[in-house]
Amino acid sequence: MHKYKQLANSLKREINQQRWLAGEKLPSIRALSCKFGFSINTVVHALRELEAQSIVEASVKRGYFVKSKVNQGANSMSLAHEVALVKVSLPVLFYDIMATGAAFDILPKSERAKPDNALLSLNRAIRRVTRSQAHDLAMYYDAPLGDISLRRQLSLRYRQRGALLNEEQFCITSGCQHALFLALLCITKPGDNVAVESPAFYGVLQSLEQLSLNIIEIPSCAETGMDINALEQALNKWPIKACIVTPSFATPTGARMPLNKQKMLLNLATKFDFTIIEDDIYGDMSFNGTLSPLKALDETGNVILCGSMSKALSKDLRIGWIVGGKYQDRLIRLKLATSLASSKAHQQGLAMFMAEGGYRRHLQQLVSALVRHKQQLIQAITSYLPEYIAYTNPEGGNSLWIALPKEVDSYQLYLNAKKQGITLTPGQLFSVSGHYTHYLRMSFSHPLTGKRLEAFKCLSHLITTAVK
Repeated sequence: MHKYKQLANSLKREINQQRWLAGEKLPSIRALSCKFGFSINTVVHALRELEAQSIVEASVKRGYFVKSKVNQGANSMSLAHEVALVKVSLPVLFYDIMATGAAFDILPKSERAKPDNALLSLNRAIRRVTRSQAHDLAMYYDAPLGDISLRRQLSLRYRQRGALLNEEQFCITSGCQHALFLALLCITKPGDNVAVESPAFYGVLQSLEQLSLNIIEIPSCAETGMDINALEQALNKWPIKACIVTPSFATPTGARMPLNKQKMLLNLATKFDFTIIEDDIYGDMSFNGTLSPLKALDETGNVILCGSMSKALSKDLRIGWIVGGKYQDRLIRLKLATSLASSKAHQQGLAMFMAEGGYRRHLQQLVSALVRHKQQLIQAITSYLPEYIAYTNPEGGNSLWIALPKEVDSYQLYLNAKKQGITLTPGQLFSVSGHYTHYLRMSFSHPLTGKRLEAFKCLSHLITTAVK
């Protein structure tokens, strides 16, 4: 037997023995060479052999990872449903869950985390700005577009991601939700039809309801996002003013829309003359290198880009942005009417934090932590939930999507878990048409250890009881 095959078999055996878990990073090539006593070339050949067998997968500039078997389960998820035009009316469930303010934590405030160095640096930068400009900050409103130093940093960040956007194209908003609301307010009127990927982000559903808009829920693939063929069929049936998508790690599935589907979506926008509203809130949270936004492909001005750092940096930092293209002047007027101005101290402090490399370093640490947290969650799912339960394995973002047996009502599960102090996000929250009654979104924003792991075990008992 060739040496590389001997090593490949040894690595495969250790993976089967759970020496390394699904999604976990293998030691470096040099470390494997030292451990097993083979040359670096032999190690590389062995890893490529395992990659060909779909046992491991390579990540650019990050190394090799154990390939998760959950993709097979994700492929079996049936998210297809009949496409219909309906008026948005959110259930009480929505407001009940949002009242907790902790939809991304299974056990809110259960364990006090150590202060994050990035957040400490950001707060120091904001305080420096406040001390040096106390009078100006107190006496004058911010410019309509927002602070120029922050817009320059955002321009640089998007250029690094392959989108050639200059600072004049950005308008600062009060978070991504505000940006999405402005985009809808700009291009629609009450009674218009809006297509959304389904399952849909509940914040979008809330905006649609407030603006008296109709919704067309377009079914999505749990791995690759919106079904473009289903969207085209809907376009042939109804007039659609806007389509809201999250190409990079859509919540709740974590789906990432591949390049060919993005191009198909842009072609449909040109053919049927509708506007694409891109929610790019998870765009910086890729586990496998930098991703370009859909806006980078936009040559016709049909894409409005919305984003913020609430998921990647701080939920308390209410700073977002919108790149409106041909709609920019109207968006600025709507911003003035809805929020007037944004905090100059927070904007300039964030710009300083980014210029000093704080955000870039933070993202590196955040991605490593999220990968680790996702591994913990997947390990808990495989250890404590029935093996027939399917779930997604996203390569970015902070959440995955779980398909429970059809007899399990995830809203009732939410109510039962709430009695135990456990917070869940049931699938019904992501549809206005009664879809996804046996699905859950689970976040890996926090480590699943200690009390949170005990809460998950309690949840597994509730699920098992519901199945019986």
